[in-house]
Amino acid sequence: MAKAYEKIADDLREQIRAGQYGPGDRLPSEADLIKSSGRSGPTVQQALRVLQAEGLIEKRHGIGTFVRRPRTPVLRDNARHQWEKERALAPEEQRLETGATEHDTGLEINDLVFHAAYRDIKAAKEVSEAMGVAEGTPLVERTYRTRYSVEREPFSLVTSYLIRSLVESNPDLLDETKEPWPGGTMNQLHTVGIEIDRIEERITARPPTSEEAEELGLPPGTAVLVLRKTQYDTKDRVVEMSDVTFPGDRTEMLFTTHLERW
Repeated sequence: MAKAYEKIADDLREQIRAGQYGPGDRLPSEADLIKSSGRSGPTVQQALRVLQAEGLIEKRHGIGTFVRRPRTPVLRDNARHQWEKERALAPEEQRLETGATEHDTGLEINDLVFHAAYRDIKAAKEVSEAMGVAEGTPLVERTYRTRYSVEREPFSLVTSYLIRSLVESNPDLLDETKEPWPGGTMNQLHTVGIEIDRIEERITARPPTSEEAEELGLPPGTAVLVLRKTQYDTKDRVVEMSDVTFPGDRTEMLFTTHLERW
């Protein structure tokens, strides 16, 4: 037999799926649910926690509880890297038409809100070891946030590292106001004579930090996917490394491997 809170959760879930409450609609208050269900406050609160953990509803502090809007899904496949490399050599007019986020989401460039911030740092031990440079090496740390204009949360949290000595010959590569850069990092590196030869990506899953959960708008219990992307040039040097945190409730990773025939 279903417990009392499960019955309340089932009833609300059915109403949401039937369209009685649509995305963005406000649900009855806890006081109204207590009255209509004849159950206690803790029972109603437990029912709402169940639906929140499922990602069906969200609580807005001081406002109420709302049906959660489905978020734009992101499909990231490994074929994107060759697409990015070919795009890096395209004319600027063509590079301005679309970017990697549009490639992964199917959105148009005018649908997106983009933010970038640069700062000079010294390579800490963990980053220096990963990039194969001495600890304390000057780096350009770049953080990126891109979101759909009708949504509040970004698609991912991106921190990218460039070795300053490899890119400083082009001052534009040290200037965050030049972002979003048509053609992305591969074109940026191309302007200083660097060609990407291969890309390594390592993906793990873990619970989010409280800051990540808040910035990404994650329901309780939702994991994040953490990707470390390392780009090597034709001289086998690490020329860029990115740490990307993806929300587990909207991101799909697709890897297709073409095998040689016997």
